Amino acid sequence: MKAAQRLVCIHGHFYQPPRENPWLQAIEVQDSAFPYHDWNERITAECYEPNAYARILDDKGKIVSIVSNYERISFNFGPTLLSWLAERCRRVYDLILLADKQSLLRFSGHGSALSQAYNHAILPLCNARDQRTQVVWGVRDFAARFGRLPEGMWLAETAVDVASLEALAKEGIRFTILAPHQAKAVRRRGESSYTDVSGGRIDTSMPYDVVLPSGRRIAVFFYDGQTSRAVAFERLLNQGDRLADRLLRGFHPGGDRPQLVHIATDGETYGHHHRYGEMALAFALRTIEQTDGVKLTNYGEFLALAPPTHEVEIVERTAWSCAHGVERWASDCGCNSGGNPGWHQRWRAPLRRALDLLRDRLAPLYEQATATLLHDPWAARDGYIDIILDGRKEQRERFLRTYTKRPLTEEETARLYQLLEMQRHLLLMYTSCAWFFDDISGVEPVQNLLYAARAIQLAQTALKVDLEPPFLDLLATAESNVAEVGNGRALYERQVRPRKVDLAKAFAHYAITSLFQRYEEPKSVYGYDVLVREQSAWRAGRVSLALGRAEVSTQVTRESADLSFAVLHFGDHNLVGGVIPTRGEDFLRELRKSLVEPFERADLPTVLRMIDRYFGNATYSLRELFRDDQRRILDELLRTTRAEVDEALRKIYDTHAPLLRFLTDLHAPLPPGLKTAAEQSLQTAILNQLAAPAPDFVEIRRLLDEVQRSGVKLDETALSFALSQLLTRLGDKVRASPDSAQCLAALLDAVQLATTPPYVVNLWRTQNTFYELQQTIYRDQVQRSQKSSTDTMRTIKWLRLFAQLGDKLAIRPPPGL
Repeated sequence: MKAAQRLVCIHGHFYQPPRENPWLQAIEVQDSAFPYHDWNERITAECYEPNAYARILDDKGKIVSIVSNYERISFNFGPTLLSWLAERCRRVYDLILLADKQSLLRFSGHGSALSQAYNHAILPLCNARDQRTQVVWGVRDFAARFGRLPEGMWLAETAVDVASLEALAKEGIRFTILAPHQAKAVRRRGESSYTDVSGGRIDTSMPYDVVLPSGRRIAVFFYDGQTSRAVAFERLLNQGDRLADRLLRGFHPGGDRPQLVHIATDGETYGHHHRYGEMALAFALRTIEQTDGVKLTNYGEFLALAPPTHEVEIVERTAWSCAHGVERWASDCGCNSGGNPGWHQRWRAPLRRALDLLRDRLAPLYEQATATLLHDPWAARDGYIDIILDGRKEQRERFLRTYTKRPLTEEETARLYQLLEMQRHLLLMYTSCAWFFDDISGVEPVQNLLYAARAIQLAQTALKVDLEPPFLDLLATAESNVAEVGNGRALYERQVRPRKVDLAKAFAHYAITSLFQRYEEPKSVYGYDVLVREQSAWRAGRVSLALGRAEVSTQVTRESADLSFAVLHFGDHNLVGGVIPTRGEDFLRELRKSLVEPFERADLPTVLRMIDRYFGNATYSLRELFRDDQRRILDELLRTTRAEVDEALRKIYDTHAPLLRFLTDLHAPLPPGLKTAAEQSLQTAILNQLAAPAPDFVEIRRLLDEVQRSGVKLDETALSFALSQLLTRLGDKVRASPDSAQCLAALLDAVQLATTPPYVVNLWRTQNTFYELQQTIYRDQVQRSQKSSTDTMRTIKWLRLFAQLGDKLAIRPPPGL
């Protein structure tokens, strides 16, 4: 069959900056992402998962199909985002990998997934060593996850120079994607002179070769800039047919060579930046597939079909999101979000200088420290990605056999891992988002400063060198636009330094939280292992005292210490604890004698004096707990208080409910106190019902009617989120017991509630469950209902409920059944 001459490719760059606390290797709760735990979780719910289950609607708004967009587009996911998805949203992660496997079948053996330079650093601003490691880590991370080598690689912000392309080509990357304004001049292969195409005038319908100084070549696709801009910023995603039409009008008339119309945007455009953008994308893809003479493709397939016939010179040190080259990540060039008129970005240059100081001062010290340990310290850093991907004992032993000159002692091994972790954080601190937005006080610059702080701390431990003073001197010149922040130094001292974690702080977290939860063996706190040697607790009414001793170690760097603790808890949010190195085998016995005896006499002042005497300034309270556990414990401590408040408000409301209804009927203003009591009482009752294992939907409707009659308003966001969680739980029950009419009826009740105004609940996850059942068990149930058996009536009831549920979920029944 003759190859199609007109082909379309849509590329999505799916990426989030690494957000993990460098010491905990976990993302702490981010209140700005409410009602989700953090922004990764929120954007997954708004974009990454919906694109795996994109809806296609008929002209009546009914769902006719649910498809994976990933199978039909070109895409890349940042390695650090994939790492988070693999751990926290495994289903979405697996669907992304599956989509790449499906695309291999769809696109002539060429997978749609591209790799990415590891943590989205701007490669033209990196030194040669960092460029290489960013590329090597990106390639190896991709291969470990997708089970194949990448053909292409996405460059952060499409930032490019010749050295960056050399780094890609050296690692076997065949192509990358750039913006049209990044092309300088082109020529046909074999010709000597170039034609100027600057200013975005390049023909984007074919790939080009860049001839590199090494003699290597790498292909470059220049995407359609105008259409990509319309998708991202001009509401082209408002309707899928408009997107399809715009793409189909992009072909040149005539011609005897294959033509490629292709766009590239942030993947988050489809669902996060533009609500329902994934649906517009799915509709456009289907429309294109159904258009005669046009075929969807990906870059690898098109490159095989139409190898480059022309060569291109690039405009070096340019990017897709900066009009001044790559200055957005280095200086006050004028590029910003536009959300804060009048703000400067003079802080960008000193922030980069401060980070460069760390990198450049620590590089020779790293080489010296590993001279007797490693064959090649930088090759070992490149290979450290294998440990990042798989930190199990076998992988660590393989790494040591490969890169060390000789067998290492335990102390040498621990020091080596500290140095490699130092290097990892020196790379992470260059994540591009720190410079992209408007002020150094933003969450992205603070995140990079956290990585820098971790690198400083590891250098202090492994190299006995303290670079924090000169680092802070440079940060002091990074002026913030926010008066309360001041400058980068003040920001670091207020928001970064207090979040540092050492072995003592990790053990203090364990000691305090162990009063509120039971730890399973082997005990661990985030990235720290706790081998308890002895632990005891005493109670006297609400007050408790705990003592203990443990060997505490980091799972990554193998640092360890023998530590002892004491915690005195007064029964509410007041507690004090201390952690210090264990002073000999009899130290805990000494602590017990000094603290337990006065505790059992109820002499708490003496206990406090003893804690102060033994632990001095090494004391901790709830304030020092890691954020998620701090919130959880405070929530537990507040449970009784909340119950008391809720009961008092409920009594006030019950007593005065008739008056509230009367005032509402008269359209008279409600007394603020009574209004608050009604809102809190009714909302608490509804939320409790929604969280119950078997909600009473009759009672919930009665409560909602009472809300209307009392003339009060509830927190619709909180109620909608609780309804979403209920739908997820009931949907999971239906998945587990698909034949159960009882489970189906409960889900139907919840959906009817969720579709009752004014509450707006996203039903797409429930729709996914229903659609899966419609494609599988529903057909079996239809056939079963047509046979005479003792289960016929039960099956008919199930089908009736299923039809009602489908109608409520706006899913069209399958044809022919």
